[in-house]
Amino acid sequence: MTVLIFLRQGWLCFVRIGDPFTFLNQRCRAIRHRIVGIAVLPGSLAFLLTIGTPRLHAEATPSAATSSQVVTNATPFSSEGPAAYKKMSLAELMSLDVTSVSRQAEPYGQAPAAIQVITQDEIRRSGASSIPEALRLADNLNVAQKNSHDWAISARGFNTDLANKLLVLIDGRTVYTPLFSGVFWNVQDYLLEDLDRIEVISGPGGTLWGANAVNGVINIISKNAKDTQGLYVEGGGGTVLQDFTGVRYGGTLASNVYFRVYGKYFDRGNEVFTNGMDANDSWRMGQGGFRIDAETSPQNNLTLQGDLYGSDVNVPSGGQGRASGGNLLGRWSHVISDESDMSLQLYYDRTHLYDPISNQFGTANYLTDDLDTYDVDFQHHFVLGERNRVIWGAGYRFTHDVVGEAANLAFLPPVLNHNLFSGFVQDEIRLLEHVSLTLGTKLEHNDYTGFEVEPNARLQWNLTTNQMLWGAVSRAVRTPSRVDRDIREPNGPIAVLAGMPSFVSETVIAYELGYRAQLSQKVSGSISAFYNDYDNIRSTSITPGGLFGVLPLFFANNLQGETYGFELSADYQVLDGWRLHGGYDLLKEHIHVKSGQTDLNNGLNETADPQQQFSLRSSFDLPAHLELDTGLRWVDQLSLNNNGSPSIVPSYFELDARLAWHPTPRLEIAIVGQNLLHDHHQEYGTPNALPVQEEIQRSVYAKVSWRW
Repeated sequence: MTVLIFLRQGWLCFVRIGDPFTFLNQRCRAIRHRIVGIAVLPGSLAFLLTIGTPRLHAEATPSAATSSQVVTNATPFSSEGPAAYKKMSLAELMSLDVTSVSRQAEPYGQAPAAIQVITQDEIRRSGASSIPEALRLADNLNVAQKNSHDWAISARGFNTDLANKLLVLIDGRTVYTPLFSGVFWNVQDYLLEDLDRIEVISGPGGTLWGANAVNGVINIISKNAKDTQGLYVEGGGGTVLQDFTGVRYGGTLASNVYFRVYGKYFDRGNEVFTNGMDANDSWRMGQGGFRIDAETSPQNNLTLQGDLYGSDVNVPSGGQGRASGGNLLGRWSHVISDESDMSLQLYYDRTHLYDPISNQFGTANYLTDDLDTYDVDFQHHFVLGERNRVIWGAGYRFTHDVVGEAANLAFLPPVLNHNLFSGFVQDEIRLLEHVSLTLGTKLEHNDYTGFEVEPNARLQWNLTTNQMLWGAVSRAVRTPSRVDRDIREPNGPIAVLAGMPSFVSETVIAYELGYRAQLSQKVSGSISAFYNDYDNIRSTSITPGGLFGVLPLFFANNLQGETYGFELSADYQVLDGWRLHGGYDLLKEHIHVKSGQTDLNNGLNETADPQQQFSLRSSFDLPAHLELDTGLRWVDQLSLNNNGSPSIVPSYFELDARLAWHPTPRLEIAIVGQNLLHDHHQEYGTPNALPVQEEIQRSVYAKVSWRW
């Protein structure tokens, strides 16, 4: 076997000539061979050697939960600071490893899925101050801000108040609440400077990631502690983001044992009602944490990390909510051979919510929720013969949920223990030199519905070294949540709305076709089309013969339907220091009541999505160490349920801008403007709730950051 080894940007990498699975022919490995020949390439120092028996030892490929290990060990841009993105060509960006598609590192340009990658430098240059704001950079997501502290985020539809079809991970830890199978975005935070990248998949991911990865997967990946050595300090403030500060320090505990600790705090002011009055929805949050990465040997890597946080939010309808929690995660990655590796991850997560509930049955009645999650995940990857690359794994999750009842809302039983067992297997089969077929399935068992099966078939055709065509057929499920089965509203002898123990999993059969290419040195892009067939979608039904002939209302599975559309994104390198990015999404939704069934909301309660949206971003490096970044977005009108009738949120244009100056390589001074086109605008909610409907204000803030 002939291998080309080269040094690029401080990384030792190799190319195995003729390796069918190294699609872009670039991997970073620990080398244990003598150099038998030397060649010099432009911009790189390269070696050529011939190996008899393979003895290369790869850094561990991540499990579902170990993606951060590969990304931070294999991706060179994250450790070089702000200048690295400017040095990378579109070809180098297309070759960045992603791990969310196959649970193994593979080049972004050759990953057969509708995936987009938000790099660290894109986050920095966007002026984003939170994870939801950073997610606006993904063209294949719909991100709508509700108020100062709440967002609605989804992919390919179903972006309701209780959005539940998107799986979100932070360093392999699932951020999930069994209350409604979704995400509380106001408690998902990190020091954004220490994020390596965010991978966003639109489309089902159930085969590898399990239930609730119905319409997409968001994988938020932090940097390896080795790449965050030294001191970093940031601070600033402005109109809505009134003040913020963050600090991180990284060092070494021993040879090849690296650590970092961080802390951050911010205070966001009020948004406004339609009439311009303060909405009294301010938000304060503090968070701290650590990460340790140990390279104990060329075959073994260990990671230990954890976070603690606490936040307070004001609620316009009255009261103050509080949230706090923490997590601890450990990961062991082991290389067995050049063609085989495995990983084991364990984590514990605790969240506490103290939430003022206001509805038609009462105002500011407090509901509490204490959730403990224990999770273990194992995966093993190996090559079988000349044509098969196999990955399999197993996992177990236990949740202990304790809900303190409010007078106007309860979950019964108040204490619930839940077990989730899972196993998966996937085989990537090389049919021809440039054609691969991936077959796999996940089998899960939960305490609500028993066994669930989520298979997937995916075909990939590498048309050229720079062009790839792919197609897929997948099945995914959204398992029941406590809202579906255990809710009781109000909490009393007579319930108007009650959960239904017979509620079953929602399902989707998804058909996808995509194309990704680097068309020239200056142009790259991707397009993906989809058709999703849904069944057993949540509905609201009556109890015939009940109180007043209808009560209690309950959740059932009386809806079905289909969605279809496409997602387009493109990059254009205008000049060496000027890059443009554009994206466009089209989504059609047809959700209806099953024949012979009923839904009080006429099929409107599970969707709240724009039919179209587009964005255009510009990143421009100016003379005198200045950076100018702008982002224009247009979001089509969206329809929300208003007691069984559609209520329209108007379409809108908005513009974000950032101007930054680097007086020294270690110091950055920036001013950021967000939502600059309007004094305030609506992104979500029911318009006829005037004047209590909240709108998002224009915001300006300044930021100073220093690295040492």
